[in-house]
Amino acid sequence: MSDELQRIMAIDDPYLLLREVTTRLADAQQEVTELARLRRRVVQDLHAQGLSYAQIAVKAGLSRGRIHQIRHTGPAPEGAFLGSGAVTVATPLRRDDERGRTVVAVDDVSSGKRLEDLARSYGLAVTSEHVPVSGEIDLNRDGLVVVCGPRMSQDMWNTYAQDPVLSWEKAEDGPWTVVDRLTGTVHRSGQDGDPARPYDIGYLGRLPRPDGNGSLLAVAGIHTQGSLGVVQLLASELNSLWGQVGDNRFSTLVGVDYDPETSEPRSVELVCPLYRHDEETAE
Repeated sequence: MSDELQRIMAIDDPYLLLREVTTRLADAQQEVTELARLRRRVVQDLHAQGLSYAQIAVKAGLSRGRIHQIRHTGPAPEGAFLGSGAVTVATPLRRDDERGRTVVAVDDVSSGKRLEDLARSYGLAVTSEHVPVSGEIDLNRDGLVVVCGPRMSQDMWNTYAQDPVLSWEKAEDGPWTVVDRLTGTVHRSGQDGDPARPYDIGYLGRLPRPDGNGSLLAVAGIHTQGSLGVVQLLASELNSLWGQVGDNRFSTLVGVDYDPETSEPRSVELVCPLYRHDEETAE
């Protein structure tokens, strides 16, 4: 029996006991989920290296049937791309100056809700919150997924500035763009062209927290349709993204062709490589 369990069992106050047991059960479930995810990942990695399930079973002291079961059941390893155990999805509030009130953009709501559903589908516990109009948000937390561009939050602006490859910059003619420093390519939204077209650019990256003790996942579009496109890419290509960058810091851009009536993505594609930041900074 663990010390923590003994501590809880010694609580006399029934209401405090109920709270402590409930909290501990939630924590324990998250631990079980992540251990199962890690176990499946190890089996998949060993199998990908060329070992048969029988060989893995012999070396691990388990039956071949058990190894095969682990390989095909439990939370998928790629869920760790979003976080471990629990994630918090933050979307921005906006100021409606005409009406003098705080609002949320429909596309931001959709992006946040779809990210929450995606995380839950991988066995992650999910909470949600808003980036206030002031833009101030505590980024020094584990499991944080922020759907917010640099224009709406100084805290996020400072975070995006840590990207060694992709840079948010305002073009001379006014619109915001994302510049690929390696190639010199300036990525612009189709909304800002003449004539305008239903095409946007979305940003996806795992960037350092301000305290240096971890990373956060950042999602943004030059316009809101870009964020929706990034979320669609995550929903359809998470396994591939995880296989290429794992839990390392990276960034990339997504081209999003969308329905001008609904803002729903019709097609999404990467328009630059998945830049691993450890590789780019080492060069």
